[in-house]
Amino acid sequence: AVAGYWRALALPYHDTMHALGGDLYARKATIEYEASARYDEPLETGIRCVRIGNSSMLLQAAVFRAGQCLVHGELVYVFADPSTQTSKPVPAALREVLQAFEAGEPMLDVRVGDWPSLGAAAAPIRHAVFTQEQGIDAALDGDDADAAAVHALAFNRLGVALGTGRLTTHAPGVGKIGRMAVIASLRGSTVGRQLLDALVQAARSRGDREVMLHAQASAVGFYRSHGWQPRGPVFEEAGIEHQEMVLPLN
Repeated sequence: AVAGYWRALALPYHDTMHALGGDLYARKATIEYEASARYDEPLETGIRCVRIGNSSMLLQAAVFRAGQCLVHGELVYVFADPSTQTSKPVPAALREVLQAFEAGEPMLDVRVGDWPSLGAAAAPIRHAVFTQEQGIDAALDGDDADAAAVHALAFNRLGVALGTGRLTTHAPGVGKIGRMAVIASLRGSTVGRQLLDALVQAARSRGDREVMLHAQASAVGFYRSHGWQPRGPVFEEAGIEHQEMVLPLN
């Protein structure tokens, strides 16, 4: 649940701590049991930050079954120098992100624009996901379509780019979304959904009647959950199985 909390903050934990010059160390944990769960019951775990001191932060945690609190407790973390493990003040930038999240403010800034304005931040994400992680030939990543495409890029509140995608024209009135990539540590958060929503809105705003995409087989469930439907047979592209998917625009 704590890992999920960091994803909800849109902060890749290790990279963020490195950039802030410290790390968080567990100092104290307390727990109270109110009721029992049974094996295989669906449970939900909640995490919230309730206090930030000079060098520490207090998280409250609870485990729920159908709204009933079964277990609750507190976790105290101290921000410290990784080499000496001596405490340091919680950085102002981290403090501001935590306070903004707990106040219900958005954690992502999704920018839509052209390649000259967004390409420098989008290209490293593509390279990390497509070339380094998936082993796709780097020559297949960039193409001439980038110049005319509408690009979307998601930034967190520290200004770090987390994911990217683009919208091209497949046929008159039909947009094609592609090059969707989110850094590994933020998958399972809302980054992909917000990028997709921004590109669909861009297609709708320019008058497209439909958008389509070639989804990697592992991502079909993600697109289905957002209203996309498969069309045609599974096919191979860049050595990976894909499924064409489509979304009508009203």
